[in-house]
Amino acid sequence: MPKYKLKINGSMQSFEAAEDTPLLWALRDQLNLVGAKYGCGIGQCGACTVHVNGIATRSCQLKVSQLDNKEITTIEGLSKDGSHPVQKAWKEVDVPQCGYCQAGQIMTAAAFLDQNSNPTEQEIKNAMHGNICRCAAYNRIQKAVALAVDPNLANVVDRKSENTQA
Repeated sequence: MPKYKLKINGSMQSFEAAEDTPLLWALRDQLNLVGAKYGCGIGQCGACTVHVNGIATRSCQLKVSQLDNKEITTIEGLSKDGSHPVQKAWKEVDVPQCGYCQAGQIMTAAAFLDQNSNPTEQEIKNAMHGNICRCAAYNRIQKAVALAVDPNLANVVDRKSENTQA
């Protein structure tokens, strides 16, 4: 079986895996990094999202053999203590219900905000659209992303959510 050495969360990790092994399974089964979840296996739900060279990427669709010289960040490596602005906003808004999709949602939001530090409400909706939440906590997810950018934007999102629910 081939040996791989990948830079994950800032350090080199070595493991053996078949060349067609999805990154998700190498992370979970070989390296015990279980934050990325298996959701659909076809890259549609976002539960397995990690960053590859700073880009939100579905780890279920990437083979370990494709990742030479790439930098991979998982939810475990986003911050050591939960201090990333998106993680802090997630706690503040109390986003999780079941929590299954949260790592993928947070990783998508963090990569998006790295690319767009001043998004509009619509840009946030568009960026998060590809991540599925079984509990339908979309309003809280959107509010948390807005809060990570600007507390005032989160208030606007919150008022609009209240108006659509009434």
